Amino acid sequence: MKLLVRIEGEKREVSVTREGKKVVAEIDGRVYELVESRPEPGVYHFKHGNDVREFTVLPEKKGEFSVSGDSAAFDVSVSDPRKLGSASAAGAEADGVAEIRTQMPGKIVRVLVLEGDEVSTGDGVIVVEAMKMQNEMRSPKDGTVKKIAKSEGDTVNAGDVLVVIE
Repeated sequence: MKLLVRIEGEKREVSVTREGKKVVAEIDGRVYELVESRPEPGVYHFKHGNDVREFTVLPEKKGEFSVSGDSAAFDVSVSDPRKLGSASAAGAEADGVAEIRTQMPGKIVRVLVLEGDEVSTGDGVIVVEAMKMQNEMRSPKDGTVKKIAKSEGDTVNAGDVLVVIE
């Protein structure tokens, strides 16, 4: 799962996959294989090799957390770009460019817009089939379709840009 994370205001793209207690996290191109345990609610232990770190995570409000561990404390906000409830969740600034990307490999089933079309927040723009399910990807902002990077029938990989909205 890819997430957009802000740590003390610094934006990072984080990819996390889980297999039982094993967690593989990719942060800024660096891959960490960890073993996770939760000894109590809000407390996480992560083992990397022989190193064990403990973090306490306290929810502040939706998508925002206070994290402390190893004598450091910091504020973190997390958003899932697949949930297009807000422009920031999809990586778009109000006056910037939004790139709609795939989260997993799949196939383009339908393109619902043309380059130059005006779209509103929440309008469907492209349909991707992955794991035998069709997912209509929606515009995270009002704007104009600047580029359609893929066509119907194209195979796509996780993270591929499908549509650019300006």
